[in-house]
Amino acid sequence: MAVSLRWFSLCSLLVLVLFLRVNADELQKLRVEEKPEQLQSLENSTMAERLDKSEGWNERNEHAVENPEEVASMVDMSIRNSTERRNLGYFSCGTGNPIDDCWRCDPHWQLHRKRLADCGIGFGRNAIGGRDGRYYVVTDPGDYDAVNPRPGTLRHAVIQDKPLWIVFKRDMVIKLKQELIMNSFKTIDARGVNVHIANGACITIQFITNVIIHGLNIHDCKPTGNAMVRSSPSHYGWRTIADGDGISIFGSSHIWIDHNSLSNCADGLIDAVMGSTAITISNNYFTHHNEVMLLGHSDSYTRDKQMQVTIAYNHFGEGLIQRMPRCRHGYFHVVNNDYTHWEMYAIGGSAEPTINSQGNRYLAPANPFAKEVTKRVITSNSVWKHWNWRSEGDLLLNGAYFTPSGAGAAASYARASSLGAKSSSMVGTMTSGAGALSCRRGRQC
Repeated sequence: MAVSLRWFSLCSLLVLVLFLRVNADELQKLRVEEKPEQLQSLENSTMAERLDKSEGWNERNEHAVENPEEVASMVDMSIRNSTERRNLGYFSCGTGNPIDDCWRCDPHWQLHRKRLADCGIGFGRNAIGGRDGRYYVVTDPGDYDAVNPRPGTLRHAVIQDKPLWIVFKRDMVIKLKQELIMNSFKTIDARGVNVHIANGACITIQFITNVIIHGLNIHDCKPTGNAMVRSSPSHYGWRTIADGDGISIFGSSHIWIDHNSLSNCADGLIDAVMGSTAITISNNYFTHHNEVMLLGHSDSYTRDKQMQVTIAYNHFGEGLIQRMPRCRHGYFHVVNNDYTHWEMYAIGGSAEPTINSQGNRYLAPANPFAKEVTKRVITSNSVWKHWNWRSEGDLLLNGAYFTPSGAGAAASYARASSLGAKSSSMVGTMTSGAGALSCRRGRQC
């Protein structure tokens, strides 16, 4: 009887393998037969649209074998690890992190760098950066003149009026004399090299749109200013003292900050203020800092009511104290992050922000007086009890607790929802690659 069962199991497995192989062959034929305009449409479609197509294909075939539960499991895995849209033909490297599973499986990622722009999620998902421009190779780590930057430097690249996808020729440490003031439609892509922006000024994104920053090590940023700085080929002006933020987002939209390592700056690691919106902060590794992230300029600055920010798949690590993030006015989706350290609190806010915390892992510190994840800043209970803050599917460890509030207004949470949360049990895997990656050409990253 046992032999028969084993034989039946082996036969079933063989049928399933043949089924998947046949359908993979059919899918490959479809790819080969696609017309050029269809391929162009596929290249320009969003991740969500493409996943919808793959879901539809799987649904049409879900009853092709006798074990639908097994097929459903395979389909779910293939969707989560989807590389079909990249014509890769395998599903072996996925983590369930939809950004990483979109591009990291490709061993030839360096030949397809701009495909990263199709992998965004959350409120900043439409940030295309420099996708539609040419490549610019940074060859010189120097920052000689903030008004007349030398060609080949990062400063010369980011001020150009046209879209650019900026890459680096080799490892380098860039010590900026003044703020790096970016222009619209730029991607800074440090994959494949080890690039540090450190020990000087750091990055300013002001009154622009469509920026992607990926793969940098940003640390030890200092206050600078009282100097002339160029922001475009046709404009430079006087800059007052900068705070020393790692990345400062000011009055800008469609911004995606992904896979950077940030630590130990004079002010915030990432700040977004003055009407900024459509922002995704994902896959970053934050360490050794006090006030990590500020989202919202001030309690009186009501233009920030339009702000929508997604904070996803980040690792908030050692040496952090508070503001992960600290929010005002807007709508904030905090989803599938790993909080392993804080000294005061993790998520705080004032001025009636909506905070939607889903599928995160919160590990409280040993301090018995710092177990609470949340903090309402200088606000009475009678006021903040009406704010919409919720915890859904979060994993609360070592005594951590999240204090919810509000009536759970559906419209409010709809505006603070930007992607589907995965189970908090997957957070460790999904955030295992947080921070700047060590990618090698010719290999999966």
